[in-house]
Amino acid sequence: MRLVFRAAVAVALFWPLPGFAQSGGPAGSFGTPPPGEVPILFNDQHVYAKPDTIQRRRTLAALVKDETVLLPLRAMFEAMGATVSWDGATKTATVAKPGAEIKVTVGRETVWINGEGRPLDVAPEIYRDSVVVPVRVISEALGAYVQWVPEKHSVVVRYLAGPIPTPPPATPPPATPQPLPSAAPPAAPVAPPATPSVAPPPAPARAATRQNEFFVAADYLVSPKVYNELSPGNSGSGSYAVQGAAELLSSVKILLEGDWRRYQYPHNANQLSVPCAVGSPGCNTVNGNGQFQTGICPTAGDPGCVTAVGAVNIKAFNGLSQEYVNALTAQETSFDAHVGFKVFDPRIYAGAGYYQKSYNYLAYPTVRGVGAGITKLPDLERPVSLYGSFWYYPNVTGTYTYPTTTFLGPYSGAKVQLGYSVLKYQAGATVNVGGPGFFFKAGWGGESSSVKANAPANTSINAPFIGAGFRF
Repeated sequence: MRLVFRAAVAVALFWPLPGFAQSGGPAGSFGTPPPGEVPILFNDQHVYAKPDTIQRRRTLAALVKDETVLLPLRAMFEAMGATVSWDGATKTATVAKPGAEIKVTVGRETVWINGEGRPLDVAPEIYRDSVVVPVRVISEALGAYVQWVPEKHSVVVRYLAGPIPTPPPATPPPATPQPLPSAAPPAAPVAPPATPSVAPPPAPARAATRQNEFFVAADYLVSPKVYNELSPGNSGSGSYAVQGAAELLSSVKILLEGDWRRYQYPHNANQLSVPCAVGSPGCNTVNGNGQFQTGICPTAGDPGCVTAVGAVNIKAFNGLSQEYVNALTAQETSFDAHVGFKVFDPRIYAGAGYYQKSYNYLAYPTVRGVGAGITKLPDLERPVSLYGSFWYYPNVTGTYTYPTTTFLGPYSGAKVQLGYSVLKYQAGATVNVGGPGFFFKAGWGGESSSVKANAPANTSINAPFIGAGFRF
């Protein structure tokens, strides 16, 4: 909608409007600008010039960047009878015209109109050695009307110069009062006739401009459901998450985001196993020296029997693939960080991410990997908003060291890679309540991992969550 609005402001400068007479001669051709640029018509005349040409009453093509139409400042304002000066030290352009003074600075999202600062959605920038500014600078500063012509993919600008204000005439000295005939009453004052005036086109409404924005939030993960080699679907407790994001709204909108989670859940076992002698009857675990507490795996229905790392390789060596693990409270702690660039509105970013996870059981290593994904940030200035994310890490790995035992043969004390591919996701909503910047949030999320190098089993963890955060 912002693109349609701003482009609409831009096209009117060149598109015939009801009630306006055409300027002399037919309207010029729209021409063919370079890729990524948009031709401009000014008061029905084609004023597109090649990017390396700037002449009076001719202008560079417009740009459409991040849903904002950008117009060349000098060429457009000079076409409206203003003068433009440039301060190279501060990168500030000053536009002067009777009744109006406009200042813009490259890289700053503010325009100063007659000393009043107003925010811009996109900062002015230098494009092909020319300063280009959001179309609102043109329309609000001098009352021009701009419109976007979608069927022509062109910008039209219309500007009708108003009269230069003149100072009021000096007040003449009061005349000496003369006596009136007694028979005639004093004449009643007559109001001067109203001077007709033509109202300028209405300035377009300005959308709220967001500045750089940050938020932090904490969630309680409600009874996460866990499926892996330790848990056939057990529900956990004591699980929570912390997130934070920074949205840097420069000329290129950048997202920095981090998410930390701790999942806690039970691993159950029906017996308390004891060490057994390697090769003795009943000592049917992959590591028989008592490390990780051996038992009599596999025992049907006993959740203490756990598939070991690299089970396929070990089974090919000694016919066994499981180990017995006594009951424990398992914890998995994950962290991922993202950097993204805005690709769509509202607040949709795509980019790269880093992921890592650590475990408190079976001497599993910390695994790490990089990937890519997409995030839809919440619109926290609204009473209610939706958000979500989807990130994929194709190769998350760490180095696992087998127990030292003769029962493992060539795998005793060996180091192998433990690897997964990981998909992490969430979807939720925020509700603004209480003081400024405070919000509640709720939703559902989790992650799933698929077996890669020597991983014991596919895994998944998901849970609903509730939480709160603060925007600043």
